[in-house]
Amino acid sequence: MDLVTNHQEVPPTGVRTTEPLTQYLQRAHQRVRAFDRRHPLPWDLSFTGFWVTAALIDYTGGGWRSITHNPGAPGPLLLTLSLGLSVPLLRRRTRPAAVLLAMAPFALVNAWSGTALQAALLQLVVVYHIALRLPLRHLWWAAALVLTPVVVSTARYGEGEWSQQIGSQLTSVLVAVLIGVTVRTRQNYTEALEDRARRLETERDQQARLAAAAERARIAREMHDIIGHNLSVITGLADGGRYAAGKSPERAAQALDAIATTSRQALGELRRLLDVLRDEGTAAHPADLTPQPALTDLDRLIDGVRNAGLPVHTTVEGRATLPPGRQLTVYRVVQEALTNTLKHAGPDATSEISLVYGDKGAVTVTVTDTGALGTSAPADGRGLPGMRERTALYGGTLEAGPRPQPEQGWRVRLHLPEESPQ
Repeated sequence: MDLVTNHQEVPPTGVRTTEPLTQYLQRAHQRVRAFDRRHPLPWDLSFTGFWVTAALIDYTGGGWRSITHNPGAPGPLLLTLSLGLSVPLLRRRTRPAAVLLAMAPFALVNAWSGTALQAALLQLVVVYHIALRLPLRHLWWAAALVLTPVVVSTARYGEGEWSQQIGSQLTSVLVAVLIGVTVRTRQNYTEALEDRARRLETERDQQARLAAAAERARIAREMHDIIGHNLSVITGLADGGRYAAGKSPERAAQALDAIATTSRQALGELRRLLDVLRDEGTAAHPADLTPQPALTDLDRLIDGVRNAGLPVHTTVEGRATLPPGRQLTVYRVVQEALTNTLKHAGPDATSEISLVYGDKGAVTVTVTDTGALGTSAPADGRGLPGMRERTALYGGTLEAGPRPQPEQGWRVRLHLPEESPQ
């Protein structure tokens, strides 16, 4: 009834499942609570009507005469007191303090006149709502207001001991307060759990969106590296084959073979990348399907660029002992630098790659070209940001820009420091 808590039960998270009857009762209770939140007036009218009816039955049936001090009390007074102590309950949930103040004069008259109507006990319902809904400081004056009629009745009619009369009423007030505080604590706890669940759900959605954005950026970066480089190589091979077709059919055929090989390689890498998006069963381990070129693939990469018409000279110092992630970063930076040289450096440019390996995963990569116009910077806005993102993952530095005068061309320098101890 009205003393039931206004919260939604949180099902326990344990191994044991809830009984069907308990589930049915929980669903019924939730539906009733939801209806009450949307339409509070029907329940308020029903609750108030019940106690008004009970007060009138006590008056008309004469039950009040068994405890009254004034059996000859007039009927209009009894009717007024019965209604004055029950009708205000209609607003007990929205304005409990005002309801208790409205009932106080009727309770005082009830005590002073000696009628002792039991409807005065309905003040305890209002005390419960004050404990449930208002700041607890209101309980002091509310308890005093409820105890005052008892003091008046005891002083005027002198039945029983003072301690017994006041102690009994004080105990009733304390019980109502304890029930209200208990329900209130439970409501606050449940609301805190629900708020935490909402915040965790929001954070989970945010993390999912961030992860999706990061994955999209990673895939876009990989697609850029794969397609941009291989198409640049294919374009260079196609141009060379077109020029060689009239004078040297054999070299034209070699160019076509290189185009086919490069195309198949690009398609293979794209298939492995797209498999990550298609296969939901392996979505938890995308690294297993993602293209992961390593340092051993650099020779094939450089040979493809040479076949496309760009002379490349390579020098290596030290021994390569890089983990797969760093190998991929070095590979992609070299790939991007050579792709930009093919695109922008001009037909007579050459390129030089210097790889210097240090201890504990440290490496320095320098890629230079001799582009006559010095405009081998990427024009699509993806290459340099992608290289810098990869470099930042390992706390490295990336420099890209024109070579210092009097040299001409472009230089890309990557440095990855030693790995931090775990």
